[in-house]
Amino acid sequence: MILFPAIDIKDGKCVRLVQGDYKKEKIYSEDPAEIAASWEAQLAAYLHIVDLDAAKTGETSNKALIKAITDQTSIPVQIGGGIRSLEIIEEYITAGADRVIIGTAAIHDKEFLKKAVQTYGDKIAVSIDARHGYVATDGWTKTSTIKAIDLVKELEATGVQTIIYTDIAKDGMLEGPNFSELQTMNEASSMNVIASGGITSQSDIEQLEHLHLHGAIIGKALYDGTLDFETIMGGDRNAR
Repeated sequence: MILFPAIDIKDGKCVRLVQGDYKKEKIYSEDPAEIAASWEAQLAAYLHIVDLDAAKTGETSNKALIKAITDQTSIPVQIGGGIRSLEIIEEYITAGADRVIIGTAAIHDKEFLKKAVQTYGDKIAVSIDARHGYVATDGWTKTSTIKAIDLVKELEATGVQTIIYTDIAKDGMLEGPNFSELQTMNEASSMNVIASGGITSQSDIEQLEHLHLHGAIIGKALYDGTLDFETIMGGDRNAR
């Protein structure tokens, strides 16, 4: 199982939000590129980057900063937040992104998602952010009437190969992920499922491995020191 340290960017800084609330942010670094380099130095195999500003507004104001990160790191990077056009996908892939994550646009613009998958194949992932089992959109600020499980089946039919599933109620709370929902999502399709939200302990990671998930994104627990990445990597050779 791949472990992805998360780098959430807002106003050019590395931050974490609580349950996706833009009013509840904590700044961890003024230099996200420096943070990326530190995760690589700690043997991270892959980085997960989200442009929070773009997720909310659609404006990719942090694009130059994200390119600086891809230029300075030698490990794969997946990027999400405000990905709403083929042009933006092409820009990020050209800039060095190994995978681009589509979120809100996968709900609002099915034709765009279809074209993206047809054009870029496994370089496209879709983020499913759910609140009480229903898909949330627009930087988690809105909750749709679409059930997450229904979206999973639809995405697989479209040809999507990787999804990132986040239970918003768990995100940033350090209370552990929603294992039952993740198991349901993983068993509902043959797609790669990456867990996100609430991962707090070595036990959480081991349980996610037991569910045979493709990967797990870890954020707040690493930044607050609840989890030590080098310790995790030393104890789990399969995470590299």
